[in-house]
Amino acid sequence: MDDKIEISTDYIQLGQFLKLANIVESGGMVKVFLSEYEVYVNNELENRRGRKLYAGDVVEIPGLGSFEVVREG
Repeated sequence: MDDKIEISTDYIQLGQFLKLANIVESGGMVKVFLSEYEVYVNNELENRRGRKLYAGDVVEIPGLGSFEVVREG
């Protein structure tokens, strides 16, 4: 696991997660990013920026790394 990304809520949407992890700079870039890169959530290809991620979920982006969602505190 490369990085752990902490959230303070029950879940985070994939688009918000990509911003929090500093993978994209703005929400407007999320749709383009998801159309150009393969993003896997728990080993399943995902292209919905509204996909809800919960603590324990793993986001993998080939070439950029693997990130685990963890609950703050």
